[in-house]
Amino acid sequence: MSEYRVIITETLKRAVTVEAESREEAEEAVRRQYQNSEHILVAEDFDGVSFSAQYPDCLLYTSDAAD
Repeated sequence: MSEYRVIITETLKRAVTVEAESREEAEEAVRRQYQNSEHILVAEDFDGVSFSAQYPDCLLYTSDAAD
């Protein structure tokens, strides 16, 4: 029998409406609001879950969502 690492990834999602001159400006405005904790995603924002099995000696690369 083999041993595996199983990565569980949950996704939270919320639509936010803002007025802006462009799409880029709208995204930047909401990004600033999010970084200022004006939008706190909670369990009601749950959008899905995924599972990914790996051998335990595989490296896991992730990106920082706080960019």
